[in-house]
Amino acid sequence: MPGRPRPRSRFAAEPPPPGVDRPCEVAGCAAQGEFRAPKSPRQLRDYRWFCLDHVRAYNAAWDFYKGMTQGEIEASIRADSTWDRPTWPLGNNGHGQAPQLDAILDLAEAGQHRRPPGPELAPADLRGALATLGLSWPTTRERAKARWRELVKLHHPDANGGDSGAEARVKTINEAYSRLRQRLPPASGAAAA
Repeated sequence: MPGRPRPRSRFAAEPPPPGVDRPCEVAGCAAQGEFRAPKSPRQLRDYRWFCLDHVRAYNAAWDFYKGMTQGEIEASIRADSTWDRPTWPLGNNGHGQAPQLDAILDLAEAGQHRRPPGPELAPADLRGALATLGLSWPTTRERAKARWRELVKLHHPDANGGDSGAEARVKTINEAYSRLRQRLPPASGAAAA
C-alpha cells in the first residue's frame, strides 16, 4: 500500500508547468529558472525566475525596507506584529469606554414588560449578592457563574484603563459570586464551580 505523498519543501525548486522551458532571467545565464523570487517589496506576488546561484545572490541583496522612510518602516513593523489586522485597547472594541454596570442593568430592565421575581424573594443573606450580580431569584450556580464572568470581564481594571474604581468593583463582584457559589447547589452531574 503506497504511503501518502510527501509535501514539497518550501525551499525546493518550483517545478515548471508541463511543456514550459523557463530560462534564468539573468542575462547571459544558460541555466533553467527553477526558483522564483518576488519582483519587489511592492510586488510580492509577481515573480522573477532564477537558477540556484542567481536566486541566492538576489536573496542576499534583498532589502524589503529599501526606499522607505523611518516612519514607514516603523508603521510596517507595527502592522506586522498584529498580522496587519486592526487593534484597539482592551475592553472597548474601538468604541470608547466600556459601559458601566448600572447602565447595563437599566437597559436590561427597560426591555422587560413584567419584572421577574427579584432578589427580595431570596434568602436574606443572598439578596445583596444577587443584586450585585444583577440576578433574579431563583437562580442557578451556572447562571451566577456566567453573569460573574461577564461582569468581571467588563469591569476588569485592564479593560478600563487601570481605573482603581474598577478594581474595587471587581472585588465586590468576586465576593458576591463567592457567596452565591457557596449557597447554590451545583447542577446535577456538574462539577462544583
